[in-house]
Amino acid sequence: MIQQLPALLIIIPLLTALVTAMASWINPRACYPLALTGLALSLASTVGVLGRVMAHGPVIYSMGGWPAPVGIEYVIDYLSAPILVVIAAVALTNLISARATVNETFPGKTGAFYALYVLFTSGLLGITATGDAFNLYVLLEIAALTGYALIGLGSDRAPLSSLNYLFIGTIGASFYLLGVGYLYIATGTLNMAELARFIPTLSDSPIILFAFVICMTGLFIKMALFPMHGWLPNAYSYSSTAASGVIAPLTTKVMIYAMIRVGLYVFTPGYTFETLAVSDALVWVAIAAIVAGSFLALAQKRLLKMMTYVIVAEVGYMVGGFFLGNRMGITGAGLHIINDAAMTLCLFMAAGAIVYKLNDDSFDSLKGLFRKMPVTMIGFTVGALAVIGIPPTCGFFSKWYLIIGGLDAGHYAFVAALLFSSLVNAVLFFRIFEIAFFEPFADHHGHDDHDDAHHGHEAVIDEAPLSMVVPLLVVAAALIVLGIYSGDIVTNLIQSAIPSGIA
Repeated sequence: MIQQLPALLIIIPLLTALVTAMASWINPRACYPLALTGLALSLASTVGVLGRVMAHGPVIYSMGGWPAPVGIEYVIDYLSAPILVVIAAVALTNLISARATVNETFPGKTGAFYALYVLFTSGLLGITATGDAFNLYVLLEIAALTGYALIGLGSDRAPLSSLNYLFIGTIGASFYLLGVGYLYIATGTLNMAELARFIPTLSDSPIILFAFVICMTGLFIKMALFPMHGWLPNAYSYSSTAASGVIAPLTTKVMIYAMIRVGLYVFTPGYTFETLAVSDALVWVAIAAIVAGSFLALAQKRLLKMMTYVIVAEVGYMVGGFFLGNRMGITGAGLHIINDAAMTLCLFMAAGAIVYKLNDDSFDSLKGLFRKMPVTMIGFTVGALAVIGIPPTCGFFSKWYLIIGGLDAGHYAFVAALLFSSLVNAVLFFRIFEIAFFEPFADHHGHDDHDDAHHGHEAVIDEAPLSMVVPLLVVAAALIVLGIYSGDIVTNLIQSAIPSGIA
């Protein structure tokens, strides 16, 4: 059985989505246990594969027993293995936390939501595991189409936001697919390892250059790299918190992983960083993303919308770190994929609990929230400190590697952008802390008001359900655990995945 884990970690949620959809017509109450079981088994499979990779090295699995280049290979190495665990863990944890929200938000549609949710997770797992360039596109579309549907199930402006996401996402996917087509024309193969063998011999080919440009452009659109980010803020902030709780932590991060995979293991480091000589320009694009995302976040008056622009800035962190082209920068980008997924999950789970209780996420509605929902705000605070980069949370350590990478590359503007963004994040989140802890100020102006505040208007604790609070605290604790073990993750996994020729 252990030999089949690379296939099972994707096939289990894929079949679970089908069974869940069928169960929604027969016994809707069975849908949640089915989805939960499928994701739990998938998580167990990813953990098993991670253990196998750490013990024996990268795993190559030929689907159906057909070896490449005829068949499709799944390649799970030191970078993809931990990301697979993160995807499955995030999806499972958010599913547990979101059950109350799903029941309240989607009466009569819970089965459809759970089926789409599990299928979305299956697509992301497949993108991360596949070693075939075209199969990556197929799985990307599975994840994208289910993502559009999950967002569109929301209320108010969610359907329109989903339609906008669909249009832009389709353009991005089409760019990537066209690039893969040109790679096939030039090389006659779709297997990533085969492509990596051919491309160095074709480095002067304009077809390869065109394929690189449009493949990367497609991935930049899908990850919402500024200024191609227009679809993300509304899609994530107007969808239901049950959907955004899994889409926001994972979608952009998996696309960044795909960028790293294509850059290192398809086009090869020599072509990506040396032959093309575009790395410096792309680092400047990343700097623009960091600065613009930070400024746009400052202008927001809704919690969810603010956090979506923080994601735009975080995308700049990872793209810039990768295109620094050195070992420390790529290490920081890889580590930040893992850390940012956990940090974003923590913040969006806390926001989901807040919206569940208040039915609002405007800053004005957060007044006194430390007294009303103290446990939720503890989880939110830990997530915020991690995003700012306060040790020992995980956010500090991936930023540290990114900063060292910037210094090693002599790209001081990138380092300055990282520090600027961290300061802006501190302003953003401490503004939330101020509102939630100290306001309303008016209750303490004058002796009579002061007496009223302490005798007649004490805030009553009204926490979210335990099914929301407990997973939130677990994720908050995980941010600290990830920080403490960042060195082991880097040494045993991420740096082992970086080709030895990169200094």
